[in-house]
Amino acid sequence: MTTQQDKAAAFRALHTPGSPLALANAWDVASARVVEAAGAPAVATTSAGVAWGLGAPDGDKLDRDSAIDLIARIAAAVEVPVTADIESGFAETADGVGDTIGKVIEAGAVGVNLEDGWHGGSAPQRTIDDASARIAAARAAADASGVALFVNARVDNFLRRQGDPSSWLPDVLARAKSYVDAGADGVFVPGVVDLETARALVDGIDAPVNVLAWPGAPTVPEFAEAGVARVSVGSWIAQAAYAVAARAAEELHSTGGYGPLADATDYGTLNSLFGR
Repeated sequence: MTTQQDKAAAFRALHTPGSPLALANAWDVASARVVEAAGAPAVATTSAGVAWGLGAPDGDKLDRDSAIDLIARIAAAVEVPVTADIESGFAETADGVGDTIGKVIEAGAVGVNLEDGWHGGSAPQRTIDDASARIAAARAAADASGVALFVNARVDNFLRRQGDPSSWLPDVLARAKSYVDAGADGVFVPGVVDLETARALVDGIDAPVNVLAWPGAPTVPEFAEAGVARVSVGSWIAQAAYAVAARAAEELHSTGGYGPLADATDYGTLNSLFGR
């Protein structure tokens, strides 16, 4: 039987600079099973997709209990390791983040993304000291549990795109050092889609580097050549799925056609994912 500790070790080993872990983010049990069935070695959740699926906007608006319940259902439904996007920890204080981490581990996850303050861009980015304290609390809670949780610290300068662009990279590197010193295992810098900057991150950060990809971004092999250790697509798969739903509804109610349904997954194939 594969234990949670085994899954944690396996997930950690997947972060190899130059041979990135490619994560197709899921937002519910069905999408998680689909991702696993496609051969993924791990399942990551998307906070935006999870929030939307549960009727809330992204940006620290979803309540913690709902998020934890969804994590638990996904972790129970798949055999591969699960890493959960927990936004900024569903808590105002560092101690609260530690409490969240304990609940995430109880839910069965072996990794988390912990951001330093995107909030949809509406709130200030956390100070380095504040964000580092929250990461330290996450690390302490994970260590106390006995599960080697992979804490992926998200640094949002390139996503927020505020202030002097020349300051973004130096600040990210400073934040990354502090976050790693506080106990982060990896550093996630969404918003970086040029390979020169990706290489600078890899060279300047003493931990596996994770980037966010979307249509038009470098491919996973191209990011691999830059030394990136993890590539995820965030909410893009959920957005694409909802786009199909929108097109199907629009055509059904306008012309009465069914064109967007032509590439649907076979009913039996999809239903069989829930047989075990």
